[in-house]
Amino acid sequence: MSKKTIIGILIFIGLILAIIGIKKVMDNDGSELFGSLTTVYVATGGGKEDFLADKDILKILKKKYHLNVVYDTWSNGKTITKPLIRESVGLGNQSIINKINNGETFEVTSDGVSKYDALFTSDQRFYDYYKLQPNKELGESSRYTVLNGGLTLNTPIVIYSWKEVVDVLINEQIVTEKDSVYYITDMNKLMNYILEGKKWSDIGLGSLYGTINIASTDPVTSSPGATYYGLLLSILSGGQVTTDNIETNLPKLKEFYIKSGYMNNTPADLFERYLKTGLGGEPMIVDYEKSMIDFANSSPDAFNQVKDKIRILYPSPTIWNSHCFASFTENGNKLYEAFNDKEIGQIAWERYGFRTGLTGGNYDVSKIGLGIPESITSTVTSLKMDTYNELINYLK
Repeated sequence: MSKKTIIGILIFIGLILAIIGIKKVMDNDGSELFGSLTTVYVATGGGKEDFLADKDILKILKKKYHLNVVYDTWSNGKTITKPLIRESVGLGNQSIINKINNGETFEVTSDGVSKYDALFTSDQRFYDYYKLQPNKELGESSRYTVLNGGLTLNTPIVIYSWKEVVDVLINEQIVTEKDSVYYITDMNKLMNYILEGKKWSDIGLGSLYGTINIASTDPVTSSPGATYYGLLLSILSGGQVTTDNIETNLPKLKEFYIKSGYMNNTPADLFERYLKTGLGGEPMIVDYEKSMIDFANSSPDAFNQVKDKIRILYPSPTIWNSHCFASFTENGNKLYEAFNDKEIGQIAWERYGFRTGLTGGNYDVSKIGLGIPESITSTVTSLKMDTYNELINYLK
C-alpha cells in the first residue's frame, strides 16, 4: 500500500471520527460546546409540563443561557403550607427527608436543606400571596424573599362547544360572532338559563337530553375550576367584587355550583371527555385556550377530524390563567430573563398555546384554522387569595 493511500485512509478515518464527535455533541443538546452549566432548581406548579420538557427549549436554555434546569412538581397550595425545600417533596438530602418523616420540622433557612432558586406557580393568586409575609397563625411556612418575577405564561379561560349549540346560542343573543371569533356577550343570560333549569330542547336543541349545563372542574379542589368561578363572581359583581356584592352573589353562585352536578378534578380529563363523547356527551365545557392549540399540534390527524365541528367561545370578559415566575437567587433571575427570550415565546405559543405578552400579545392564529383572536382585550383582574378563599369555603 502506498504512502499516499495510507494518508488518504487516515484522513477518511479522521473525518468519520469527527462526524461521530459532532453527532455526540448534538445528541447531548450541545452542552459540551459551552463548558459547565449552572443548575437552577425550580418548584413548579402543574399545567406546563410539556412546555418545560420541550427539547428545543431545553437546548436554548443550555446553549444560549448556559442553564440546566431541574423542575420539581409542587401543588400551588403546598407552596404556602410546606417549607419550600426539595426535601418537602422527597428530594435532596435523604437524612433530612428521614427527619421530616419522623416529625422534625425544617424551614427554608435551616442548615443542610436543599433550597430553590425560583418558584413557577400555575396561578397568579399564589404568586401574589407568596410575596406577602406568611400568616403563622394559619400554619403557613416561612418564605424566601422574592427578588424578581411576574406573569410569564398566560392562557385565557374559554368555553368549548359545538357548531349546533353555538348556532342556537347566537339565535338566543347570548353569543356574538365577530371576525370569525365567537364571544359570549351575555354570560348573565346563559347563567340564568342554567339556574332556571332550562332544557336544551327549550332553546331548539331537541337532540340533546337534559338541562343546559357548562361542565367544569371542581372549584373546591381544582385551580382551573376556581379561576372559572372567580370569573363568574366578577361577572355577577359587574367586574368589581366588593364586600357588599359578594354577600349577594355567593348564594347565586352556590346554586349554580349545585346545578352543575358531577365535576372532573383535572382539566385534561374533562377536555379528553369533551373530545371523545362529542356533542351528546359534553355540549359545553370550561377549559383553557391552550388546550385546543396543544391538541392541534400534538394530534393533527385527530384534530382535523373534529375541527369543523368545534367552536371556541370567549367569555366577554374572560380571565387569565397566569403562570407566574418568582426568583429567589441570581440563578433564578437568569432563568426568569431566559423565559423572556423571543424564541422561547414563539415555541410557547405555536406548540403549547401559551401567550407570553402581558396583554395577550399579537399572534399568528391562522395556522390553527379555528376562531382564535390575535389578542385578548376584554378581561377581568384575577381575584385576591382572600376572595378566592371566601368563595371556595362558601361553595363547600
